[in-house]
Amino acid sequence: MAERLIYLPLGGAGEIGMNAYVYGYGSPGRERLILVDLGVTFGDMDGSPGIDLIMPDLTWLEQNRNRLEAIFITHGHEDHLGALGHLYARLKVPVYARQFTGALCRLKLEEQGHPASVVNIVGPRPEVTQVGPFTVQFVPVSHSIPESAALIIDTPAGRVVHTGDFKLDGTPVVGDPFDPIAWHDIAAEGRGIKVLACDSTNIFSTHPGRSEATLANPILEWVMAQKNMVVATTFASNIARLKTLSDAAIAGGRKVCLLGRAMRKMVAVGLETGVLTDFPDTIGPEEAASLPRHQVMLLATGSQGERRAASAQLSRGRYLGMMLKEGDSFLFSSKTIPGNEKSVGRIMNALSEIGVEVYDADDGLYHVSGHANRPDIEALHELLKPRIVIPMHGEHLHLREHVMLARGKGLAAEICTNGTMLDLTGDVPRIVDQVETGRLYLDGTVLIGAMDGVVRDRIRMALNGHALVSVIVDEDDNVLPDAWVELMGLPGRTRSGEDLGAHIEGELSEFLEGANPRVVRDDAKMDEAIRRIARQVAMEEIGKKPEVTVIISRLMGE
Repeated sequence: MAERLIYLPLGGAGEIGMNAYVYGYGSPGRERLILVDLGVTFGDMDGSPGIDLIMPDLTWLEQNRNRLEAIFITHGHEDHLGALGHLYARLKVPVYARQFTGALCRLKLEEQGHPASVVNIVGPRPEVTQVGPFTVQFVPVSHSIPESAALIIDTPAGRVVHTGDFKLDGTPVVGDPFDPIAWHDIAAEGRGIKVLACDSTNIFSTHPGRSEATLANPILEWVMAQKNMVVATTFASNIARLKTLSDAAIAGGRKVCLLGRAMRKMVAVGLETGVLTDFPDTIGPEEAASLPRHQVMLLATGSQGERRAASAQLSRGRYLGMMLKEGDSFLFSSKTIPGNEKSVGRIMNALSEIGVEVYDADDGLYHVSGHANRPDIEALHELLKPRIVIPMHGEHLHLREHVMLARGKGLAAEICTNGTMLDLTGDVPRIVDQVETGRLYLDGTVLIGAMDGVVRDRIRMALNGHALVSVIVDEDDNVLPDAWVELMGLPGRTRSGEDLGAHIEGELSEFLEGANPRVVRDDAKMDEAIRRIARQVAMEEIGKKPEVTVIISRLMGE
């Protein structure tokens, strides 16, 4: 059977976040495989209450682990490497990354008890990594974190370019500029580029993207105009923005204090790996608290409204001895990710109540995106001239729009969402299989499946409340007439003012006194009857059907 080149996203296609893309080459069903990125997305109280991290279900890849050659990580954002430590034990293959990204990978692995030695540090093109039938090169691209890379994946079926996250920025402040001449050379080599798997995040943004360097003057002017303490928040991984903000603080006669573990870690790794140079010296919270307020800038984590991050804690009053006051200024130098608007708005309102002046990035003065806008994506199509375009890193609307854009230019393109396997061997992509994909939840310290029912039950309890019913059956199978009911998350009183728990207890006691002996002897039938009565009474009295747990205690004779 003829060998083929396949592409299979397990995360990141049809959504933004949780990136995990499989490439394979070989005979159908026996292809050698590589995995590009292994990221997370974040839980929310609406769809996944109590869940911190969500990551791709790798069941298909685990079942084919003997065919997996390696994992390649394009850059250091959580949605591209955040699941590495949690899921590595299921794959156990070498990991390849550039130096800064590799340092972050090693930290992730060590946190979960895995050896950091499995991470191989790879230099940029022309250095090559040969694994199975794949020859892989890391090509520097600009993004909102240093040392981001696209991958050139050469296979017997042709050359694939996997962009990762990118933008066309020639002056990114920190990290590698986008080099159109280098990409022109890449496109001209050999038989050219067969497949472009391309970032689709900003396909609906119709203006050309702006450079990170354009923020320096507006941010400096903003800092100079503030009279009291200044606080700014942005993504901890956006080291270029941290440098721009810090440089503005120093120029304005202020000292810089980093608040938040993630921010301190990113700056430390940037300095250790050499991607971050001449970053200003910083001070600790104690020194910051002792200085006059007009001499301090705080750089705080929590730009997306994270409840436990520094920004949220400052908005609630105090963090590590630092306290905001009326007349201070707070800048959100970041875009709010869709879904986080309420959390960010809550912090902004809390700051406003203190009397802090709040500034956001909506006017574009204080933030630029790390992703290519539509004109930039078109420019990349024109520069690389791929024969096939596969949109990735986007919700379904983004993928569909990107496909229409590519087809409008005469390029073969296909929508490919999580679990869809494409055959890329021919002139057009063909859907050849659909594999089961899903999500894993990190619930505390335990990984659970999305279909395990834990989160579903948690949502149902949140919506409906909970009733615990306890009954006792003696050794002669006689039910003691007094049922005991404990309520959680339910009103204590009915519409008429009666005690709801007592009312349910009364109805249950009446049922138990006349219960059929065959029902009493059968735990399942007792459970069903008690559950039904408790829910029915609650529905009649308060309009809610709670989740019910029934405990049947049976006394044993001597």
